[in-house]
Amino acid sequence: MKYADKTVTAFTEELASPAPTPGGGSASALIGAIGVGLADMVGELTVGKKKYADVEEEIKALMAEAQEIRREFLRLIDADAEAFAPLAAAYGIPKDDPNRAAIMEEALKNGAAVPMDIMRTCGRALDLIQVFAAKGSRLAVSDAGCAAIACKAAMQAASLNVFINTKSMKDRDFAEKLEEEADALLTAYNRLADETFREVEAGLRA
Repeated sequence: MKYADKTVTAFTEELASPAPTPGGGSASALIGAIGVGLADMVGELTVGKKKYADVEEEIKALMAEAQEIRREFLRLIDADAEAFAPLAAAYGIPKDDPNRAAIMEEALKNGAAVPMDIMRTCGRALDLIQVFAAKGSRLAVSDAGCAAIACKAAMQAASLNVFINTKSMKDRDFAEKLEEEADALLTAYNRLADETFREVEAGLRA
């Protein structure tokens, strides 16, 4: 059974076990899925309301994209676990094996690819969440704020799974390009998530 199809109880029990998967990458993808799911709920509570008729079509379009992003996060839960298996196997190769270095390098690159995809997907989600927070139902605006913080956490968590792999890569040009992209995503979207959260909080406490 795919991790994404497990119950919350079963997934978290496996997460807490000594098994190497699921790990931080899969967890970050799940957190992202929860965040964008909350954003989609804001849309559901907005459409069909006369008060928001002027933004209804925009919200519907955002909801369609949010649903696609949520499906992508769910796919990435299992993709991360699948990418880690070859890396775990590579660490077990004897150090005097002449093929070890090449196998390890490929496994590290593949291991970093999925959390990079999680980070990019978090960015897509946060772009949507900002609009849901600004234009969605005021009755659900707190959920938009929760969504922003969840996706920020998912991005930060995924970044650590990028950096733990790039740290060991011999191909430093490749590693540095990944790190530069990860840093750019963190800079841009941590700011956006924080701005969204502050705006939601200010509105609720006004």
